[in-house]
Amino acid sequence: MRSIEPGIHNHHSSFDEGWGPIGLQPSPFVVMDSGPIAFAMSRNDDWDDGLTDLPAAITPPTPRSRFPNAAPPGSRTLSITDPDAPKTAFVFAGGGSFGAVQVGMLQALAAHGVAADMVVGSSVGALNGAFYAGDPTVSGVARLAEIWRGLNRQDVFPVSWRTLVGFLWRRDFLIPHDGVRRLIEDYIPFRNLEDARLPIHIVTTDIISGDSVVLSEGSAAEAIVASTAIPGAFTPVHYRNRYLADGAISSNTPVRVAVKHGAKRLIVLPTGHACANQAPPVGALANALHALTLLIARQLVNELENIGPDVEYFVVPPLCPLVGSPYDFSRTSDHIARALDTTNAWLASDGLKAGHIPHELQPHDH
Repeated sequence: MRSIEPGIHNHHSSFDEGWGPIGLQPSPFVVMDSGPIAFAMSRNDDWDDGLTDLPAAITPPTPRSRFPNAAPPGSRTLSITDPDAPKTAFVFAGGGSFGAVQVGMLQALAAHGVAADMVVGSSVGALNGAFYAGDPTVSGVARLAEIWRGLNRQDVFPVSWRTLVGFLWRRDFLIPHDGVRRLIEDYIPFRNLEDARLPIHIVTTDIISGDSVVLSEGSAAEAIVASTAIPGAFTPVHYRNRYLADGAISSNTPVRVAVKHGAKRLIVLPTGHACANQAPPVGALANALHALTLLIARQLVNELENIGPDVEYFVVPPLCPLVGSPYDFSRTSDHIARALDTTNAWLASDGLKAGHIPHELQPHDH
C-alpha cells in the first residue's frame, strides 16, 4: 500500500487503495500519489513509483494476441513476437490537436514492425492509445489517420452560443463531453477496457485528492472521457465514487504506470509543444492548452530522468519547429505527414538503439 506524504492526503476508504470493499471484488482503480515529491529523486535514488500494489486478480495479463508486421530489412523490431523479450509499452502523452503527431509516429512504427505488449495513455493519448489497443496493425493505424484528417475543432470542442449561455448559467464547465463521447462510440472497437486486443491503462486524475487514478478495466468511454476532461473546459466525470479529470494534472506522461505494469521497454510518443510561435495563441482555451503542453513536456523529461536503470526507454522526437495551437485542428494532415517522415528518419538513424531525451522535448524556442 502507499504511504501518504506530509501535506498530501485524502479520506478515502480502503476501496480507493486498489481494493473493493472487504470481501468483495478488487477495484479496477490503481492510485498514484501526485505532487512535486513525485519528481524529487535523482537517478541514483531508489525509484519509488508511488503506485499501490495491484492485487493478483487484476494483474495485467500477458498479451492476448499477436500482430506481427513485416519489417523492412535491417530494421529493429520491438514486438511481442518473441515470448521471452521484455515487455514493451507504448506510452501516449497528451496535447490536444497535437495528438495528430502521434498518428504519424504510429504509422512509421507500425510500418517498421515495431509493436507493443501494452498501452498506457493520458488525455488525447488515451484516445489514440485506445484506438491502437483495439487494432494494433498497419491498417488500423491507417484508419486512425483517416479519422484524424476528418476531425475539426467542433468535433472535439463543441463551443457554441448555447454552450456559452449554459456556462454563464451553470458556471461549472464550458464544453459538454458530447463530442468526445461520440468519437469513442463511433471509432473505439470495444466497450470495456479489458476487451481491447492489447492491455490498456488509462491515466486520470482525482480532482479532489490530486491522485493519479489508473483505469485498466470497466467502461472505455468513461475512462477516456475522464482522461480528456480538461478542468474548466469540461466537467469532471463522476465515476465509481470519484470525480475524475484530465490525467495531465498529475501524470500526463504515465511512464511510471507502464513500469508498474511490468514494461521493461518504453516507447514514448509525445505530442510536443508549439516551440516556434512568435506570440501566445489567441483565446483563453487555446492558451490553457498551450500551457498544458509545456507542462507535459517538462513532466515527461522529469519522469524519464528519474527512471530506473533496468528500464530501456526510447522517445520518438516530436515535431520541431512546431507552430499553431493544440486547439487548432486545421494543421492535422501536415502534422501527420511530418511526423511520419521524421519518425522514419529517426528509425533509419538507429533511434531504437540508444534511449535518450531528444532536444526537441527540452525547453527551447526559435
